Amino acid sequence: MGSAARSTSRPGLLEGLDPEQRAAACAPRGPVCVLAGAGTGKTRTITHRIAYLVRSGHVAAGQVLAVTFTARAAGEMRARLRALGVEGAQARTFHAAALRQLRYFWPRVVGDRQWDLIDGNKLRLVGQAANRLGMPTEAEVLRDLTGEIEWAKASLVGPDDYPAVASRLGRDLPEPGTRIAELYRMYEKLKNEAQLLDFDDLLLHTTAALEEHSAVAQEFRDRYRCFVVDEYQDVTPAQQRLLDAWLGGRDDLTVVGDANQTIYSFGGASPRPLLDFTRRFPEATVVRLERDYRSTPQVVSLANQVIGAARGRPAGSRLRLVGQRPDGPPPRFAEYDDEAAEAAAVAGRIRDLLDADVPASEIAVLYRVNAQSEAYEQALSEAGIPYLVRGGERFFARREVRQAMSALRTAAAGEPDGEFVPLVRRILAGVGLTEQPPPGGAAKERWDALLALVELAEELAATTEGATLARYVAELEQRASAQHPPTVEGITLASLHAAKGLEWDAVFLVGLAEGTLPIQRADGDDSAIEEERRLFYVGVTRARQYLSLSWALSRSPGGRPHRRRSRFLYGLIPEDHPAARVPRTQPRAAGSKSRCRLCGSALNATLEVKLGRCTNCPADVDENLLARLKEWRGDRARQLKVPAYVVFTDATLLAIAEQRPTDDRALVAISGIGATKLERFGAEVLAVVREAHES
Repeated sequence: MGSAARSTSRPGLLEGLDPEQRAAACAPRGPVCVLAGAGTGKTRTITHRIAYLVRSGHVAAGQVLAVTFTARAAGEMRARLRALGVEGAQARTFHAAALRQLRYFWPRVVGDRQWDLIDGNKLRLVGQAANRLGMPTEAEVLRDLTGEIEWAKASLVGPDDYPAVASRLGRDLPEPGTRIAELYRMYEKLKNEAQLLDFDDLLLHTTAALEEHSAVAQEFRDRYRCFVVDEYQDVTPAQQRLLDAWLGGRDDLTVVGDANQTIYSFGGASPRPLLDFTRRFPEATVVRLERDYRSTPQVVSLANQVIGAARGRPAGSRLRLVGQRPDGPPPRFAEYDDEAAEAAAVAGRIRDLLDADVPASEIAVLYRVNAQSEAYEQALSEAGIPYLVRGGERFFARREVRQAMSALRTAAAGEPDGEFVPLVRRILAGVGLTEQPPPGGAAKERWDALLALVELAEELAATTEGATLARYVAELEQRASAQHPPTVEGITLASLHAAKGLEWDAVFLVGLAEGTLPIQRADGDDSAIEEERRLFYVGVTRARQYLSLSWALSRSPGGRPHRRRSRFLYGLIPEDHPAARVPRTQPRAAGSKSRCRLCGSALNATLEVKLGRCTNCPADVDENLLARLKEWRGDRARQLKVPAYVVFTDATLLAIAEQRPTDDRALVAISGIGATKLERFGAEVLAVVREAHES
C-alpha cells in the first residue's frame, strides 16, 4: 500500500494541520527544509512529520534522532511525540545526544577510564590557566575569556588560527588575540591533564569518533537513519560538522528554522547552512510556514514592518507572516522624559492588565542588557507587583553591585568630604568603574551596573536638596530590601536574548533608545546592526496580544534629554501619534544654545535650561501657582502609585510656575516636557495654571 493510502487510513494524524504544515509533514522521505516564521507551529509540524514517517513505515521510531538547542524544547518535542503515539524516537539537545553517544563509544575509541564532564568549574580552570600566564583573573574578565574559547571551539578555530580569525571578524576581545590564543592552549593542556571534557568537547570528540573509526560510524548509522534539526538557523560549525558525521553522506534530513531569528552569532551560530540548504540538496522539498497562530494581526503587522526594513535579506529569510488570530489592540508607543518615568508607567500599565485578569505569568518586560532591569525591579516593587528575573540575577544581588554597596557603606561611615556625585564616582572607581567602557561582554555588563549606581546618585541629587552619601546609601539599602519579592508567580523580567523561544500575552519592550538597541558597539558594523534588528524582531514576536514599545530621553529625572529613540522605530510609529514627533516653539539650529528668556545670555547648566533663565536673573515665580502645582502632583502621584518626581520634578514645576504657559506649544517648550508628558498631563497642568491666574 502506498504512503498516501496509509496516511488516509489514519485521518486523525493530519487533522488540524494547515495546508503548509500538512505539506511539510507528508513530504517524501529525504531532504526537507521547513522555513518557519515565528508562531507558525513549527514544533507541531515536525513532530507530526516524525509521526507520519513512522506510521507510514518509512522509518522505525528508534531510528529517529531529533535535535534542538534547549532541554525545554527537547522535552516538549518528546511530550508531543508521546501524545502522537510515537515511542522510542530520540529528541535531545546537540550536547545531550553527543554525550550519550560518546559515553557509549568511549571504551572502543579511547579504551581507558571515561573522562568526567566539567560541571560548574570551567571558570576555575580558565582562571588557573590565566594565572599561570600572568593574565587578569577577575571574574568578569574570565567570563569573557571563557566565552572566546567557547566561540573558537564552536567555530572550529584552533589556538594557532585564533588571532587572525578573531581580528578578521572584528571580535570584541578582552585581551590581545595572541594572549587569548596562549590561554586557549594552556586551558586545553590543563583540561586534558586532568582528564576532563567541556561541553564543546562533547561535539568535537563525538565527531572525531565517527570520522576516524569506521566501525563506530557504521554502528551508529545502522541505528539512526532519520534526522530532524530544530532551530537550524542557530547551528554552529561544530554542530554542523557533527550532523554531517551523523549523516555520513545520507540525505534523510529535515531542518526547521527562521533566518530572521538568528541572534547568536557572537557564539558562533550562523544561518548560512539553512540558507544554503537547497544548494547542498538541490532536490530538497522546501515548505514555508507563514501563518502566525501566536500573535494578533496588529502585532504581526508590526513584526513584518520591523523585519521588512532589514538590509540584504537573502531569499530564504523573506517570510511574511499572516496573522490568524482575531484582531487585538494596536501596539502602544510611548516616549518618556526619563527611565524612572518609563518604568513607573510600565508598572502602571501592568497593574491595569492584572486588574483585567491577565495572569502575571503572561506578562513580560524585555530589555537589551541586564543592567536595565533595576528601574523595573524598583517600579514593580513600589507598585507591589511580584516579578521574576529570567536568565540573570536581580540587580542588587549581582556581585559587582554588592561590592559597590559595601564600598559605599564604608565610605559613608567615614563622613567623607567632596561633592556628592563626583564622590560616588571616585568610590566606585575603586571597585572597577572606569571612564570608558571596557571590551568584552561580561566586563561591559559589570561596568553598566556600576554606571547605573552613579546614575541613581545623579537622580537623587536632582530630586533631593542637600543629598549626601549617607542618604544615598540609605536609599540603596531601601531599594535592595524592597526588591526581594517571594518566588511566586510574577511578571517576567528578561533580556531579549533570554526571551528567545518564549511567548506571553503581554510584552513590554523597553529602553528602545539609540546606543541600547542597537547596542552602541554595533555602530559601524552593518551585519551587527542587522543582528540587533533581528533581536528587536524576536522581541516583537514574543507578544500574543498586548505589545508596548517605549523609550526614555534621559537616564535620570531632570537630566538632559540627549537620547534618541531607536532607529528601528522609524516608520513604525503612526504619524498622528504624540510620540511621532516632539513639537517645539521654534526649530533650533544644530549646535545653537538655549538663551535666557530675560537677558538673552547663553544657558549652560541643566537647571538653567529647564527654567529658561540664567541664575543671575530674577525668578519671578508665582508662589500660589507653584503650591497648586505641587498639590496637583501629589494627588496624581498617589493615584498612579508612583513617587512624585515621576509625574514632574521640582525643577519642572518651578519652570512652569515661572513661565506660566497658556497652551500646549508653550508647555512643551519647557525642557523636560515631551510629547508623552504633554499627552498624559498637559490638559491638567494648563487647567491648574488657568485656575491660579483666575483666582
